[in-house]
Amino acid sequence: MDMLPRLVLRVLLLAIFVLFPFGGRAGAASPRIGFLAPGTPESSTPVLAGLRHGLRENGYVEGTDITIDSRYAYGEFDRLPDLARELIGLPIDVLVTFVTDASIAAKKSSKTIPIVMVGVSDPVASGLVVSLSRPSGNVTGTSGVFSEGAGRRLQYLKETIPGTRRVAVLWNPTNRVFQSQVLRETEAAARALGLQLRLFEAHDAASIETAFVAIANTTLRR
Repeated sequence: MDMLPRLVLRVLLLAIFVLFPFGGRAGAASPRIGFLAPGTPESSTPVLAGLRHGLRENGYVEGTDITIDSRYAYGEFDRLPDLARELIGLPIDVLVTFVTDASIAAKKSSKTIPIVMVGVSDPVASGLVVSLSRPSGNVTGTSGVFSEGAGRRLQYLKETIPGTRRVAVLWNPTNRVFQSQVLRETEAAARALGLQLRLFEAHDAASIETAFVAIANTTLRR
């Protein structure tokens, strides 16, 4: 099992056994888990695979003694708040959220249901938790602090290709929170390294292809 599913397993079990002890509810209905993601079922497969695997290892079989209800925004990030409220209204016992925007939508929708965030860049800067050591509130989970790697990527690029002066950056404006964090780190690193950035927007397969055509037609190196 790769790293991401392992992280999903660990934080999910934390929510189940610490934040919401299902075992103590004698005679209660089977636990119900909500899963919220901004992408598609296909793009979320590794996360859900890890979640289901971990549940089985701990005696929970989906469809028998636990239920998983999933909602996907299919790239339309503005739908996440409505989907979060839809899951909470089922109701659910714990909500697993994939990436930053889904986690923010969930937190704004409930202050009481345990929320387990997965794949979040900077939960403190995003306002999801008070601190990494003491999250407080009803949100916990994992943070890869992915945005901080943006500067290193530029550094490695310049070391690998010393003559580089201008760099194309492909970004998704619909994923506002995470992408903005990455752009800030990238721009700060570019200034320090003396690089010029050219930003190209893309939010789906068609716009990615268009962006690459635009990049190819742009002189990025002197």
